Amino acid sequence: MLPGFSTVVPEGFVGKQLQFLKEVVPKASRIAVLINPTNPVHRPELPRLPEIGRLLGVELVVVEASKPDQLDTAFEAAHMQSAEAILVGGDPLIFTHSAKVVELAARYRLPAMYLNRRNVQNGGLMSYGPDNVDFWRRAGAYVDKILKGENPGDLPVEQPTRFDLIVNLKTATVLGITVPPLILAQANEVIE
Repeated sequence: MLPGFSTVVPEGFVGKQLQFLKEVVPKASRIAVLINPTNPVHRPELPRLPEIGRLLGVELVVVEASKPDQLDTAFEAAHMQSAEAILVGGDPLIFTHSAKVVELAARYRLPAMYLNRRNVQNGGLMSYGPDNVDFWRRAGAYVDKILKGENPGDLPVEQPTRFDLIVNLKTATVLGITVPPLILAQANEVIE
């Protein structure tokens, strides 16, 4: 994270991720949501999950991992609760252990939505998250203002404003999923 920039996504963002996931897995009636209970960013979304689930016509079940050795347990819990897909919350734990998380989703045959494109590049199904190129371009303009004499304390903290939808068609094929044309048309990148 850069001073003056937040990677925290706006309110309602989890609902949009779940909406995309539900469109790709329309028969899913139960979706797991993997969170890190020690991450304060995840807490505000928890009370909203029942309403999001109701609007999408799915039951959302929360599974938790705050340490690498808990990832296996979280995916096993999702499987034991008959989850048919999983939303993987954005977290440093997930970023650091991206390959393992993708492998666990594949092992349990859980179509997964991620925050970070790295997971999709590692073989995950799809991600919807901040556009990193836009983030760095805006950071350059921010630094330019500081170098021209503006006080950093007077500049607002900025949230992401542009988002990327990335879809991995190879993974979709392995999972037996046909990605709807509307999702492919909205995708910023399709991995074939």
